[in-house]
Amino acid sequence: MAVQTRYETFISAAELSAHLHEADWVVVDCRFDLADTTAGLRAYNDAHIPGAIYAHLDDDLSGPPTTDFGRHPLPTPEMMVGLFGRMGISNTSQVVVYDNMSGVYAGRLWWMLRYMGHRAVAILDGGWDGWQRGDYSVRSGVEHNTPVSFSGAPRLDRLIVLDEVTAQRLLIDSRDTERFRGEAAGLDPKAGHIPGAANHHYSRNWDEQLLLLPDDVLRRQFESLFGTIPAEDAVFYCGSGVSACVNIAAMLHAGLAEPKLYVGSWSEWSRTDRPIAVGPA
Repeated sequence: MAVQTRYETFISAAELSAHLHEADWVVVDCRFDLADTTAGLRAYNDAHIPGAIYAHLDDDLSGPPTTDFGRHPLPTPEMMVGLFGRMGISNTSQVVVYDNMSGVYAGRLWWMLRYMGHRAVAILDGGWDGWQRGDYSVRSGVEHNTPVSFSGAPRLDRLIVLDEVTAQRLLIDSRDTERFRGEAAGLDPKAGHIPGAANHHYSRNWDEQLLLLPDDVLRRQFESLFGTIPAEDAVFYCGSGVSACVNIAAMLHAGLAEPKLYVGSWSEWSRTDRPIAVGPA
């Protein structure tokens, strides 16, 4: 049965709780820790939103390098179709994704589904911590959905690859200021940013409880980056094509047009001999 009310950017814990047991809703736990890649699955096994299945950033949301050679290469369209089907996501499913960072990792699955043409997918506002603050029910153990058929095709106009980067009108780096300025390299071989890029760390979208700021505040923040450039021409990147996705979701939630993603991001760019800038934007 088709979804009557579609959530396409973010959904509150109260809204998810009200729909939690409806047919054709799929909830996916995407908790992850770059320093301990098994931590997310352990946390999921201990407690998760009832009915949620687990998606691992390295094993499920990344694939062999084809479009890019960053730390988390994008899976092929065929791999994504297979993954979504195994997760129980049909073309009519309402999908909700969450993590414990208000979408930093879950945003990757949100973007992948949109990239393959599935719009009914939303990030849980406030994430796992917000769900717990609301004292909603949880469950332990591992859950599985019945596999279904999923069909979709990639929206190639929303994806930027390495050789296309320098032709873009506006690049926006989603990493923190320290990494953007080149004061720290993090997990990458070189520090700095792509020359000409602006900086908008994803944490600017949230309040102290990791809940989204009001739409008008988000809109003003993003519009201050664009100048006269249309929002749909902006290209976001981050360390490995993961955390930039939550910036894209916040933009859409604020009523702006959908920008593009440079999926290889800094982890790919910094492995090449291409120019690097340091210091403020």
